[in-house]
Formats: sequence, structure tokens, C-alpha cells
Amino acid sequence: MTDRTPLVGREAELDRLDAVLDGPGGPPGVVDLTGAAGIGKSRLLTEVCGRAEERGLTVLRGRATEYERHIPFRMFGDAFADLDPELLRGLGAPGATWAASAGAAADGISANPAADPAGAGAGVSAVDRFAAHRATARLLTALGGRTGAGLLIALDDLHWADPASLELLDHLVRHPLRAPVVIVVARRDRQTAPSLAAALTRGVDTGAVLRLDLGPLTERACVEQLAPGLPPGRAARLYAASEGNPLYFLTLLQGQGQGRSGPALPPGGLGALLLDELTPLSAAQRRTAEAVAVLGDQATPPLLLALTEPASGPERLDADLGVLAGRDLIRPRPGGVWSLRHPVLRAAVYEDTGPGRRAALHRRAAAALAAAGAPATVRAHHVERALTGWEPEAAAVLLEAAEQSETTAPASCAHWLEVVLRVLPDTPGHAARRRDLMLKRARALSVCGELRASRDLLHEVIAGLPADDGSGVRAGAVTLCASMERHLGQYRASVALLRRALSRRPAPAPADAVALGLELGSSAPHALPFPAVRAEVLRTLELARALGNEPAAAGALAVSALGEAYEGNTAAARELTDRAAACVDALTDRDLADQCEPLARLGWAEFYLERYEDAERHADRGLAIARRGGPLHLLPHLLMCKAIVHTHACRLPSALDLIDEAESIARGIGSDELLGLVLANKAQVLIAARPPGDVSALAAAEEAVAAAGARSSWWTSLVWCVMSYAALHGGDPVRARSAMLRAGGPDLAGLQPSMRPLFLEALVTAAVTTGDLAGAQEWAALAGRDAERLGLPVQRAAALRCAGQVLAGSGRPAAAAERFARAAEEAGRSGAVLWEAQSLLIGASLTAEAGDPATASAMWRRGRRLAESGGALLLTGLADLLLPPAPPPRVPGLTPREHEIATLVAEGLTTPAIAARLYLSPRTVDTHLSHIFRKTGVTTRSALAALTARHLP
Repeated sequence: MTDRTPLVGREAELDRLDAVLDGPGGPPGVVDLTGAAGIGKSRLLTEVCGRAEERGLTVLRGRATEYERHIPFRMFGDAFADLDPELLRGLGAPGATWAASAGAAADGISANPAADPAGAGAGVSAVDRFAAHRATARLLTALGGRTGAGLLIALDDLHWADPASLELLDHLVRHPLRAPVVIVVARRDRQTAPSLAAALTRGVDTGAVLRLDLGPLTERACVEQLAPGLPPGRAARLYAASEGNPLYFLTLLQGQGQGRSGPALPPGGLGALLLDELTPLSAAQRRTAEAVAVLGDQATPPLLLALTEPASGPERLDADLGVLAGRDLIRPRPGGVWSLRHPVLRAAVYEDTGPGRRAALHRRAAAALAAAGAPATVRAHHVERALTGWEPEAAAVLLEAAEQSETTAPASCAHWLEVVLRVLPDTPGHAARRRDLMLKRARALSVCGELRASRDLLHEVIAGLPADDGSGVRAGAVTLCASMERHLGQYRASVALLRRALSRRPAPAPADAVALGLELGSSAPHALPFPAVRAEVLRTLELARALGNEPAAAGALAVSALGEAYEGNTAAARELTDRAAACVDALTDRDLADQCEPLARLGWAEFYLERYEDAERHADRGLAIARRGGPLHLLPHLLMCKAIVHTHACRLPSALDLIDEAESIARGIGSDELLGLVLANKAQVLIAARPPGDVSALAAAEEAVAAAGARSSWWTSLVWCVMSYAALHGGDPVRARSAMLRAGGPDLAGLQPSMRPLFLEALVTAAVTTGDLAGAQEWAALAGRDAERLGLPVQRAAALRCAGQVLAGSGRPAAAAERFARAAEEAGRSGAVLWEAQSLLIGASLTAEAGDPATASAMWRRGRRLAESGGALLLTGLADLLLPPAPPPRVPGLTPREHEIATLVAEGLTTPAIAARLYLSPRTVDTHLSHIFRKTGVTTRSALAALTARHLP
């Protein structure tokens, strides 16, 4: 049971919290306690934990600290330290998955994070964090189902949390757990980062978060409950000085109670009041408290001894620790670590330690850790804090830490390089080293998704190079800088930078020319038609082949394949895609490790050519490589490719998972263009995955349009195309037409040529809906011509649906139904199950209208079955609106449930599959089958299937 003193006030807040605890697992899943320092957030959090324990919930508590923000997942690791290892092992696969994913993500998340005596961790891969999000969600869901009444996670001082913990919390807010789990967080609203405040506010808006703003206590609560019997005048003065803050009130009360004189509120403020608790300590005890503040989670007795060096050795240190613990200034933690009672107290003690002494303590800590064999990544924090200027030996440790974290924790790598650059003398003798470190830091920033910071640093590197630089440094810096500009949506800036570098004299070395040419081929098509750069990409390919650089050749082929596929040059695209696939498949993952972008381009080219299996295969390979340390900004492109393949194949639950991960990454990168593209693709998935009338797709499309702004690029065009479809499904055909014309321009030339028939379908639908049959006919004819030129089944199916809509609008349902039936066949040939199901369902309605109910019923059943199995709630809802089926004829003598099972047997389903479909046990299904066999007189499944088929229309 949580030990807690009586709570002062907060009756209204407790009533709302009790309601949450009485129904864990439903909204809201997160409670946000906000308020000023000392207002009582931590005390209320303790009360919540106690009440949760009384209800039988398992409680995990974690706390962020100001000085461990560089340790990924520090706050959650602190909470998970309370996990019972036996319970974790009992979870089986979920626990193992969590341990593998989250353990790889950071030393801070493990079954026992305190097992690392150093406690700082070496950092975390920016990519692995997102795997940890999903693994943690699975773990918490499993824990919620295995811990009796449920699970409560209490996270204190959220405003000091590390970025990785905040990303994980944002993920849990946006994806509420479907389990009896409640997360309660406490934070100072004035010190909360805007991104965290925005994430929690979005959760409040969606109902996933309950926010409780803790204001000042009333004077009555402070006086009657905190200081009963205090003279009224004195109580009023203390209350006024505390402004209703209970911690201020109690500290002032304590100071006056010990007979101290002076003003009601000491000049030093709250920090001075807290530090007053250290006044009775001896000098040695005070030094020990300072050492604990400096060491943080590394405050083990051996390290404390190295920092304090008490005259009597370990015995004296133990005595000093006992005194500090007796005064409740420090508390023991797992693994033999000591910590100050509260992060506020730690901050006060740390800041009150003189700068010289603080630096000396950090220097001793670094030396003690080095003597113990700790890696540079653990020592680097203390080395940084001990720096007073340029120190070559200290810089060597920081550079070693940067090197060790380069592939696993690029953000940490960038930080240590920044520290070295800050103290490196700005003299000619160090100019070359400064330039190299800046370039290395820019690469690290690019990998961890800090695209703007990387771009700005690279511009600084390029500007500082001599005009006649021939070392290749300029080409490398320009190539990376242009890539950052491209991923930030600044395509023309990227192209200008590259063409200027390629035209310099003396000309770049051949290997540099290949890198520059590849990036030019990647950037230019976003601002120019691909034919404008086709020749330059071909020259890059020839040069790469001449140099024997197969990875670069694969990159050039992938650029060409994507460019031709986008432009709708199907024959050329197929030939180049075949060559690119052969080249990429022959390369090892190591060959592609530094440039896995060709896999993303190849996957998209294959998607446009409707080679869905190949597209997914290459996207999967790219994801595997990128997750092992590839650039973070490439992951959304690979995830989107796979998500859209799954959407067309009508595998919508997995498509949603993929696009949600892409969104999580894109929001942290800072590229409006990338975020707009991800949200547009998310809207595509949501249109199909949500039931009719749902507005989530329209909301995502509107945010995508806002992110894209007034830019002009192929991605921006796609964003507006999706906006058109979202508006159409939102019931606004006029807006749908306007959005599509914004995407393509008056002549529609701006629409992606290889997808134009599919986009024209939105225009045709909008026109038919508003009665503009002439416009619909014109656009349907254009769709037909484009589809004939492309020769792609999905595009031909779209053109056939366009023609069918015009015919239906003209009162010719039979002819329209024939077009939709052919569209279903075309879509089915390519594996585009979503479009096949849609074509069948609309075609079923037209077929019924044309007077063929038997064919309509068959089309309806197949279309709805495809939609239901793929999670297409839009189409299942549409099916029920278009043609609610009459009860099908049954085998005589069977009950409705028995006939349902017989029909599934006829479809070839096994007993376990039937049980899963109908939410029955396999034993119940077998019982029904025995009754069916007895009633029908058949003895085998095949005979039952034949009998059932004869009674189906």
C-alpha cells in the first residue's frame, strides 16, 4: 500500500479521478495533472496511486529529472523498474517482444534499469524508438489484462522528461490502449514544451486525455488542514506569502516553527527555502548531498566515495548517507543508488554548489568512471559538465563518445560533437578539424531527423570552403545539403545548389559527380517534369557503371524507373524497373546501408506499375535496413509505400498501423512537405477504413493541405487529389471538384499521369452528383484515353467506373452495370481487392436496378465479403446502404446458425476458421456440424458443400 499523509483539499479533482479508476480501460486513458511547482501535483499523484492500490490495480511510478534528459526513455524506465520480473516472464511473447524492442531502444527501458551502475546509457537509435513505442503498447496491454483490476502508470515531473519518453507518451495518447490501463502524468504547465502541450491538448480534444489544472488551495484548506491552531493574523500572512501554494506554505510554516526570524518569504525564493533544510548538515554531509546531486542515477557508494573522499573512508560515508536519509533528504533506489528526495531539491542543491566545485565533482566522476572501465558514452556527460575551455584530453573522450553513438544514437553523437565544436579554438590551425567535425555533425543530425539544423550547418560548411577546394569535401557537403533541402520541400534550392556544384571548374571528380548527379535526379523531378532531367540521370548511370559503382548504378536506375513510372511511360518504366530490381536484388544490405533510398524509389515505381508484391518486398527490405541505422527521414517513404500497397490490396488494419508510424516520425522531423504527404496518404487509408459519415479522413486531408501550403510539386498535387476524394466522401462534391482542379490545373496536366484515370474518377463522381453530365462525360472520355495509353488494370478499372457512372446518370443502368462488372475483373487481375470490392458493390446496385437480382445478389455477396475481410468499413457500410440483401435460401431443415456454418464449409473454411469468423469455440462448431450431418444425411464436408451450393442463388 502506498504510504500517504492526508490530502489537503482537491475534493473535486478526486471525484473525477475516482471515476477514472473505477472504469480503467475506457476513455480517458490519460489524466493530465498540471500546475505550478509545489502546488500539490506529486501529492495528488501519490493519492491516486494509493486509491488505485486499494482498488486492486497494479501501480508503476516513474519520475523525470532535469539532468537526465539526454537519457532516452529515462522516465518510463524508472516506472518499469517496479515491474515484477516473474510477471514479465509470465507474459510470454508480449514480454519477450517488449524486452527485445524496448531493450534495444535504450538502456533506460529494461526489466531492471538500475542494473547498470553507470545509469546514463549510451543513447538510443532514433529509428528504434518507434519500435519501442509499439512494443511498450503491447506490453502495457498485456499487463493490463494480467494484473487483476488493471494497471496504473504514474509519471511525475513530465516537464523534465527526455524527448524519447515524450514521443512514447504522445504515441500512447494518439493510440489509446484497449486494456484496463490508466496513465496519470503530472507536469508544470509553464515549463512544458509546446510540442508536449499540443499533444496533450489534442488528446483532450479527442477525449483521450482528462486535464485537471490544479490552482491555489483556499486559505481555509491551508490553515485548517496544514496548520490547525495557527493564530489568524499569522495564518493570513503566511497564506498571502505562499499564494495558496501548499509547498510554499509548509516551508514558510516550517521556517517559522523552528524559530527563524526574517521576512515571511526569504529573498532566495523556493530554492532558498528548500536549501534551508541543508543548514544543519556538517560540511562532509553537505558535500555528500552535492555529490548525489551531481551523480544523479550514478550515485552509488563507490562513486560517491570517489567524489567526497571522507577522511574515515567508507564508514564515514555510510554514516553521512544515514544522516541524509534520516532527514529524508536522500532516498535509496534499486541497485544501491541514492537520490535526493525530489528533483526540485536536486536542482536546488546542484545549482547552489559553486561552479568550480561542481566542475571538480564532474571531473572526479569522469575519472572514477574511466578507472572502472565505463565507456566514453557514460563518461561524456561528466566530461562536458567539467569543461572550462579547450582541453584536448576531454575532447578526445567526447569524440570517442560521438563515434560510439554514431550509428546507434545519432542525436547523442550530434550533441557530443556540438560540445567539442563549442570549445574548439577558432584559429587557422584548427580550421580543417572544425570543418570535418561540422560535416560529421551535419550527417548525424540528418540521420536522426534534424533536417533543418543539418541543412543550416552544411550551408555554413560550404560557405567556409575555399573557392578552389578540390578535396571532395564540397561535393559531399553539397550533396547532403541538397538532400536536406529536398526532404524539406525546397526543390528549386536543391537543384540550384547541385547544378552550381556540377558546373564548377575544375569539374568534380567522377565519384563526386555521380553523387551529385544522383541527388539531382532525385530532387529535380519534384519541381520539373522528369524528361527535363532524363539525360542527366542517364549520364550519371553511365558514369557509375564506368566506375564500377553498382550501388550508385542501382540508385540511378531506381530514379529513372520512378520518373518514367510517374510520367506514365509504362513500357520504359517496366524495362527500367526490371533493370533496377535486378541490380538492387544483387546488392547486399551492406552495399545499400548508406543509401537505402533506391529501395523506396523502386517500391513506389513498382506500385505505380501495379506490381504490388514486388513493391512490398522492396519496401520491407528498405525498412529492415533503415531500422538498423538508416536515415530517419526515409522511413516514412518506405512505410507509406507499404501502407498504400496494403490499402489497394484491402488490408486496411495493417495499412493504418503503417501510416500511423509514418506520421509519428514525420511529425518529429520538421518538414511540412513530408508531413503533408504522410497525412494525405493517411487520409487515403482512412477513407476506406472508416464507415460512411466518419470525418477523420477529411480532417487528415485538411491538415495535409495546410501543411503543403502554396507549394507546387508532385507531392502537393497528390495532397490536393486526396483532399478531393475526402471531400467527396464527406458529402461535398463541389469542394471535391475544386480540390481536384487545384491539383491538376484547368487542363488537368498537373495530375500524376500514371494515376490520372483514378483521380478523374473523383471529378466524374462529383459532376454526376451535381448533375453536370456533360462535364462528367468529358472527363470520363479523358480517363478512357489515358487508361488505354497506360495499359494498367487498376487505371482501366477506374476508367470503366467513370464510364459506368456517366451511363448510370443518363438512365442506362444495364450498360452501367456491365462497365462496373468489367472494372471488378480488371481490378481483380492486378490484386487491387479494394477497387474490386467497390466495383462489385456499386455494380450490384445497378444490376439489381437493371432487373437481374440473382446476379446482383452474387456480386453483392462477393463484394461485401472482400470488403469485410479487408477491414474496409466504408464499403461494408456502402454495401448495406446500396442493397440490403434478402435472407438467402437455406438448406431445408437447418436452423439459421446451422445454415451459416454450412455456407462457410462450402466456402472451404476449416473448423478453427469458422469458429474465429463466428466468435464460437471449435467444439461448438463441431457440435453444430454433427447436427447438420444428421439432418441432411450427408457424411463428409465435400458432400455438405455440394448440397449447400445447390441451395444458394
